[in-house]
Amino acid sequence: MKYYESDDELDRALFALDLEEPPADLRSNILAATVYRRPVTVKAWEVWFIGALAALVVWLVVALLSGGSLPLLDTVSDGFARTISSFASVDVLFWLAIGAGAAFWISQLNLTVVPGTSRAFRR
Repeated sequence: MKYYESDDELDRALFALDLEEPPADLRSNILAATVYRRPVTVKAWEVWFIGALAALVVWLVVALLSGGSLPLLDTVSDGFARTISSFASVDVLFWLAIGAGAAFWISQLNLTVVPGTSRAFRR
C-alpha cells in the first residue's frame, strides 16, 4: 500500500480514477425520497386506536352471538368489580402514592448540571 506525503498527490490520484457518471435524475430522486416526501396521512397512534377499537367490536359481536347479552353484561360487570376491588385495597393505594411521589420528586431533580459549573439559560 502506498502512503501519500501530501494531499495534492492524493487529490491527483483520486481525480485520475475512471469513474462512472451518476444518473441525470439522481439528485431529484434523492430529494423526492427525503426532503420532498409526502407526509404520512395516518399517524401511528391512530392506527393503534382504530385496531384496538376494531378488536373490541369483534370481541363484543362474538360474545353477543355466542351467549346473548345477559352473560356478556355479567362478565363485563364482574370484570369492572374485580378491577375496582383490586385497586381499593390499602396496600395498593399506599404503593401507588409512593410511586407517584417518587415520580414527582425525580421529575423535579435537575440532573444535567455538573457540580462546580454553571448552567447557561436560554434567553
